[in-house]
Amino acid sequence: MMFRAIACTLLVFTSVAWAIDRGEEVKLWAKGAPGSENETAAEVFTPSANPKLPKNFTVVHYPSIYVFLPPKEKATGMAMVIAPGGGHSQLVIDKEGWEMADWLNQRGIAAFVLKYRLARAKDSHYTVEGHALPDAARAVRTVRSRAREWGVDPARIGFIGFSAGGEVAALIEARFDAGNDSSMDPVDRVSSRPDFAVVVYPGFRPGTITVPKDAPPTFLVCADDDRSHVVTTVNLYLDLEKQGVSSEMHIYASGGHGFGIRASARPVSTWTERLEQWLADRKL
Repeated sequence: MMFRAIACTLLVFTSVAWAIDRGEEVKLWAKGAPGSENETAAEVFTPSANPKLPKNFTVVHYPSIYVFLPPKEKATGMAMVIAPGGGHSQLVIDKEGWEMADWLNQRGIAAFVLKYRLARAKDSHYTVEGHALPDAARAVRTVRSRAREWGVDPARIGFIGFSAGGEVAALIEARFDAGNDSSMDPVDRVSSRPDFAVVVYPGFRPGTITVPKDAPPTFLVCADDDRSHVVTTVNLYLDLEKQGVSSEMHIYASGGHGFGIRASARPVSTWTERLEQWLADRKL
């Protein structure tokens, strides 16, 4: 009976999804993000061969997610929000956004690439905790609130971040909330807690993020020759372990910073295989 119920649930999910164009941008706040309500300036980005998907962003005022749904016949119901890196001065959204979305889609996982506000862009008045973190929380809430529409299981929504996006991932897995039941905005009533987190060569000062006991299971990866980021990675792993949060960490001897998911002759390029095994082991 349970199998039939799960199958019926997935049928409902899949029957209403895939009505959206691949890579379609969805603004996180229709009337402007908190802290950017009166903003009218244009965003700044580098175009790519695909007019819908820029190579990078150097100014962001209108946080959004780009929706990438897997082929209907492959869909598993799992989803991940992706936060690209770029030192909070840019978003390396092609390498750590679109490429990761394609990898996830090939494995039946829905991907939502997050365009978050940049705290260290030229003349920026944004902050990581005051703006990038709320953007991440809103992204998780948005995916969960529209789970049925997008063919997503609301209990299997993860968050992956690279470098500065790894800081955003660590923040959202530590500072989530259950939602505000009394909010007039139905999206704000939904939990912002990711069901799992993937933190890739994160960049933030150790000790600035306190891990709660109910943080989600976490997968961490970095290269040992990326010295400042490997320290952050190991410390975050130890903080998770202290709280009894199930975690898995992979430190590769070489790879430097920013290896993403691109193929190379070095073992670090196989980290996505470890991730896939971890997701399977967690029954996600």
